[in-house]
Amino acid sequence: MSTTYTRLAAVAAHLPETTLTTAELEERLAERNPGLDLPRGLILDGSGVRRRHVADPSDRPSDLAAAAGRKLLDEHGVHPGDLDLIIYAGVSSDLVEPATGHVVAAKLGADCPVFDVRNACNSVLNAIEVADTLIGGGRYRRVLICCGELPSAITPWTVGGTEEFFTVAASYTVSDAGAALLLEAGGSPGVLAHAFTAYSAAWEAAVVPVLDFNSDPLAGPPRLGPLVVSGVKLLGGFEKIDSTVFHKPLADLGLTWDDMAAICVHQASLPMLWKFCDHVGIPPGKVVVTIAQHGNMVAATLPVQLAMAVESGRVRRGDLVAMIGLASGVSAGIAVVRW
Repeated sequence: MSTTYTRLAAVAAHLPETTLTTAELEERLAERNPGLDLPRGLILDGSGVRRRHVADPSDRPSDLAAAAGRKLLDEHGVHPGDLDLIIYAGVSSDLVEPATGHVVAAKLGADCPVFDVRNACNSVLNAIEVADTLIGGGRYRRVLICCGELPSAITPWTVGGTEEFFTVAASYTVSDAGAALLLEAGGSPGVLAHAFTAYSAAWEAAVVPVLDFNSDPLAGPPRLGPLVVSGVKLLGGFEKIDSTVFHKPLADLGLTWDDMAAICVHQASLPMLWKFCDHVGIPPGKVVVTIAQHGNMVAATLPVQLAMAVESGRVRRGDLVAMIGLASGVSAGIAVVRW
């Protein structure tokens, strides 16, 4: 009996055309908070973010995910009816119920089974693990992973003072984005390895709280608070993560970082990106850097980076790519794929 492997068949990204520079964001904050003493350049210096994407006010997360999914299907000649499964893997969601995957499937015109996978910024990476397992087990042959992130919807434009600003500062680095990945059954390995770990005792280090729910179930999602981050607690949580989770899959495959054509790393800030790379020995020149011009795209970050690397020719068919996830919770993981 032949072995069924998973190949990464296609990837696509959808980035809203409207952008907001950090200078423009700081100007808006100053206008709406006249008493806030915020030195210009503080957000850029702390995060490295120069620009982020902002979706249209009428857009929902499913719209961003469906736009990426539709782009992928059109570019690769795949009919929605050919999909066996859709996994929606975003932090942002349209509703508490049903699964946002249903909304994406309806917008794409697909009639296959769907479900959501959600694990903060590692959602897509976990969805790859799930899809690989299901394809390898013979359950499905063609799985579309979609992600739509709309963090601009919970950006706090008024703050009570400098202390509150620093508590919610991470909210000013995020960016709206959509992404899609198509995984298919194949005769040779494409998804070579994946591994994950977590230190859940640090879950309170980065939180988007639910403040209240709408009385009308069709009125939209519950009202959410801004992203609140304790940098000290978050860093402490990641320090508890055993870095062998990144190295062992490579070692088991007889590979090193140098064998990768590109390394996609989740990026919440530029200083933390380079600190992490130094910690685990990732060559900076291998990293697909997106944080400066595209902000923190939440769970869409890794597939958007892969799409950019493929589109630019940096990654070609047959090349090796490592995708490294870092997420609140806290959790970390890696997937090694042959494009």
